[in-house]
Amino acid sequence: QVQLVESGGGLVQPGGSLRLSCAASGGTSSIDRMGWYRQAPGKQRELVATRTNGGSTSYNNSVKGRFTISRDNTKNTVYLQMSSLKPEDTAVYYCNAFTATARNYWGQGTQVTVSS
Repeated sequence: QVQLVESGGGLVQPGGSLRLSCAASGGTSSIDRMGWYRQAPGKQRELVATRTNGGSTSYNNSVKGRFTISRDNTKNTVYLQMSSLKPEDTAVYYCNAFTATARNYWGQGTQVTVSS
């Protein structure tokens, strides 16, 4: 079983930056890919960014050039550096781990609010 614990959310003004962290534990050797998803009120959960073990990344078009996903394998932690934040980035952000056995694990979510 993989456990994911997120941190780093909060309130930020438009144009500001935040860094989210997600620490994985338990069965981390089975993880093929980690990433971030978000869900705004009244909307479906959507992919924000993912990163494979090999270092390949994928981003939602709406965050390209503003967000960067990275991973520290020694700490089993994935990060999402968010810059030039916009009000439309407001959402609950969820960490995701996808394993070699095609199982999905989710963190509890962390709120990001972009508002002046």
